Amino acid sequence: MTLFKTSTRRIACLLAVSMALLAGCASPQISDYTSEKPVLDMRQYFNGTIDAYGVFTDRSGKVVKRFTVVMDCKWTGAPGQEVGVLDEAFTYSDGTQDRRVWTLKRGADGKYLGTAGDVLGQANGEEKGNTFRWGYTLNLPVDGKTIEVQFDDWMYLMNDKVMLNKATMSKFGFRLGEVTLSFVKR
Repeated sequence: MTLFKTSTRRIACLLAVSMALLAGCASPQISDYTSEKPVLDMRQYFNGTIDAYGVFTDRSGKVVKRFTVVMDCKWTGAPGQEVGVLDEAFTYSDGTQDRRVWTLKRGADGKYLGTAGDVLGQANGEEKGNTFRWGYTLNLPVDGKTIEVQFDDWMYLMNDKVMLNKATMSKFGFRLGEVTLSFVKR
């Protein structure tokens, strides 16, 4: 009986330590940034022309692709029913080009829904403080095939002209790489 109690205590102790370690590895939440300044309003920042400069890095951190983006952004509609169109023209370091047109709808409490031609279903996002978090599944062309990859996309407003963006790409829960961008509003 004493052996059973000792084993149970050890298991309980190991479980408690494991849970504490996992809690320390928890990812940030959008609510962590509620009081950060300057306050981001997606409708104000993504309005007009924005230039972006980015890199895609693989799992090891090696830069695989560099690119620039010119974004033409517009919002229409009555307050509370605004719809945004973000027209992104990509130019990659190898000379190839691509285009993605986002349609965004603002909901209650800083939440957004978005669609684009290469996005599977809807993207869901939320702004708090100076931060916007965006989650979606992208149909990504790779070596003549299209694969579905998940994006966990974080944007941080630095000032009225500059925003930084870091997105983690994954498939089946495994990290494939990251996209890092800087946006500069004209």
